[in-house]
Amino acid sequence: MVSQNKKEPDAKIAKTEEETSDKEEEEKSAKPPAGSSKSGWKNWKKTKESESGGEESKITYCHWLLKSEPESRLEKGVDVKFSVDDLKAQPNQTTCWDGVRNYQARNFLRAMKIGQQAFFYHSNCKEPGIVAIVKIVKEAYPDHTQFDQKDPHYDSTSRKENPKWSMVDVQFVRMTKRFIPLSEIKAHHLAHKADGGPLKDMMLFTRQRLSIQPLTQEQFDFVLSLEEEKPH
Repeated sequence: MVSQNKKEPDAKIAKTEEETSDKEEEEKSAKPPAGSSKSGWKNWKKTKESESGGEESKITYCHWLLKSEPESRLEKGVDVKFSVDDLKAQPNQTTCWDGVRNYQARNFLRAMKIGQQAFFYHSNCKEPGIVAIVKIVKEAYPDHTQFDQKDPHYDSTSRKENPKWSMVDVQFVRMTKRFIPLSEIKAHHLAHKADGGPLKDMMLFTRQRLSIQPLTQEQFDFVLSLEEEKPH
């Protein structure tokens, strides 16, 4: 677990969609793969209903999607690259998720609970998508980078007695069995908008610019189930 007072390397977690354009990702995902995910969703739903006795799950956010940039990009002279390999190289494969400067994303950070799992999503790169699963190992506490004048995420308006920005600690759990690209997730999102599947309101498409996004249990389970399928 990362100490609150420990200084992290300058090349830290990238806040992606909050301050950078998501045009590249939109262009990459504009044309989903051929075919529909309707049958896949219906078969998955039947399986889940069978497991739960047919009861509809209550809509709550208990999982997350965290975006980070795996490719080098300078922000105020500092490389903000941080890939899943960088996470795995950290002591105990754990790091603080700092640098978030969007209020809604910050509030999502503050809502996270120890033990909850999240998808590690490579963003703002040649092929964006989900690469791994991480878990929350320390709940929200003040983000030290807001007070560091040398950090690209320094905020001169934040005060130590009343910090504006928070971070959590996350730990690597495992790689997904295969890379799950944005284009594939979007194909299911579009199909679910028509047939009422769990991805119809997924924030990856309704609030693209947020680097911290909540997921319902159904959304998390469905996306995770894609790792068992052959790539499109």
